Amino acid sequence: MPTTLNPQIVGQAENAHKPLLDRVLSRTGTTKHQWVALKLTALSGGTIDRAQLIGRITGALKIPDAAALAALTELTAAHLLQVQPGEAPTIELTPAGQERHREIGSAIDEIIARVYGDIPPGDLETAGRVLTLITARLNAEN
Repeated sequence: MPTTLNPQIVGQAENAHKPLLDRVLSRTGTTKHQWVALKLTALSGGTIDRAQLIGRITGALKIPDAAALAALTELTAAHLLQVQPGEAPTIELTPAGQERHREIGSAIDEIIARVYGDIPPGDLETAGRVLTLITARLNAEN
């Protein structure tokens, strides 16, 4: 019986991922907001404009600026990120931040390899393309 993609299926998939991510993050004492900040900084080559990072975090997590700023403050206090002051301050991953990012990323990659590993690549590409399109359309509605 074919299954048509709908909000319930998307939500169930998200809810199934969450406990696995929470387990990985809890081992390192990292919150989801902090993980997203580390991940986005790493994806930007390890250095990113502070305002741009806050915008990306709030956009990705649908949280207020204050919550994103709190995550950055926590990561800075933990010496995982550092702020380079200036007219447009930048955020940089510290060596400890790079290591935390690698540690969490490796654990997530292992889980994804087990769970997604036997799904045909074409199916994963289609699912990724469809979910990206749906996300963009939903973001446009907000």
